[in-house]
Amino acid sequence: MGQVKVLDHPLIQHKLTHIRDHRTGTKVFRELVDEVATLMAFEISRDLPLEAITIQTPVAEAKAYQLSGKKLGVIPILRAGLGMVDGILNLIPHAKVGHIGLYRDPETLQPVEYYSKMPSDINERELIVVDPMLATGGSASAALTMLKEKGAVNIKLMCLIAAPEGVKQIQEDHPDVDIYLAALDERLNEKGYIVPGLGDAGDRLFGTK
Repeated sequence: MGQVKVLDHPLIQHKLTHIRDHRTGTKVFRELVDEVATLMAFEISRDLPLEAITIQTPVAEAKAYQLSGKKLGVIPILRAGLGMVDGILNLIPHAKVGHIGLYRDPETLQPVEYYSKMPSDINERELIVVDPMLATGGSASAALTMLKEKGAVNIKLMCLIAAPEGVKQIQEDHPDVDIYLAALDERLNEKGYIVPGLGDAGDRLFGTK
């Protein structure tokens, strides 16, 4: 079973409070999501492998460490996932970025892929799938399934806020995927919104209704 890790760093929790606040406007909301994504990327990259090298400092030769060349990819689920990409790239600028777009069929209510553009070597990359909200888990689960069908074998899911229902869905459908969250909230309401949540992340990121 994949792990569920709630990142309780004080800076993440402080900024998340302002993200949740209904008084926070689009500009500040977008900046805060970007900052929290950077802080979460710091935590999610904690286990990246290092290799020892020798360098010359201004004083002497020194044994040092660098990332061992592990390939990374960031995959936002459109559209709200776009708000988290730059925050991750601030910390890991060489990561490749793919995109996956889904909509829900009004008759079947099943997620349907309408857009996909991936790095050609996703089977060799550790992928971080990003979406601010994990509500029912339907869209995220579908995105993970589609990535696996395209050859992905090493995937992590990173969300700001999740409902228990969404976490349960991902664990049932994708027990090999670890989930990283800034908060695990109480429940979903009758409209499918996370409670207490933060409202519609896409609308708050892009100033739409």
